Amino acid sequence: MKTNESAEMYLETIQILTEKQAHVRAIDVAHETGYTKPSVSRAMGLLKMHGHITIDANGYISLTETGSALAKKILDRHRVLKEFLIQIGVSSEVADDDACKMEHVISDETFQKMKAHVKG
Repeated sequence: MKTNESAEMYLETIQILTEKQAHVRAIDVAHETGYTKPSVSRAMGLLKMHGHITIDANGYISLTETGSALAKKILDRHRVLKEFLIQIGVSSEVADDDACKMEHVISDETFQKMKAHVKG
C-alpha cells in the first residue's frame, strides 16, 4: 500500500517514541510533532484503518508488522540521509531538516548508493 508523506511522518514519530519509552499515546505524538491533539487523533484513526497501528483500551499505540516495517524504513532513510549530509559539510540542524524532506521522495536506487557511501 502506498502511503503519503504525512502518514510516513506519523509512523516515523511513533517508531522514535517507541524506542524511547514503553508506551506511546496520541498525546505523546502530539507533543513530539507539535500538532494538535485533534489532528493527531484523526491521523491515528486513518493509520489504524489502513492497518499500520493498533490502539488498545488504554490508548496505547502499537505499530503493526506493516506499520513497523514502513516506520523503520523511513527512519533508516532519515538517519542515513542526515549522516550523508553531515559528511559533506552540512550542519547537523540543516541536515536533520533536509533529511526529513528528502526521505519521502528519494528513489530506492539513489538512497542505496548514498547508504553505501555513508557506510563506506
